[in-house]
Amino acid sequence: MENRVFKEAEGWRIGFNPNPATYQGLIGGQDWAIELTLAEWQDFCRLVSQLSETMQAIATELMDEEKITCEAESELMWLEVTGYPQSYSLRFILNQGRCCEGQWPSGVVQDFIQSLQTLTFF
Repeated sequence: MENRVFKEAEGWRIGFNPNPATYQGLIGGQDWAIELTLAEWQDFCRLVSQLSETMQAIATELMDEEKITCEAESELMWLEVTGYPQSYSLRFILNQGRCCEGQWPSGVVQDFIQSLQTLTFF
């Protein structure tokens, strides 16, 4: 049974393949991509979801012109969203192993998060 999934649109791409021994996940931007271990993939999905929910929850507390920055982290990575509740950028840093970072601009983040949330196998 093939469970491999790959999605992409302007400015982002995500993928998951449960079969490789080391790297099952893939996240990327316009000109970059990195493979993630299963633990990294699970943390990334969980932290993105937490930050998205936080931005939605805080929307009623902010004035229209107020920007906000929120962070979330695990032992494996750190994530940050910056902007307005309806339009924000997303940045991550892997803290272990390959120690890399990447980001998505505010214009693509909502579409990226919606597509990430449709992947139900994590």
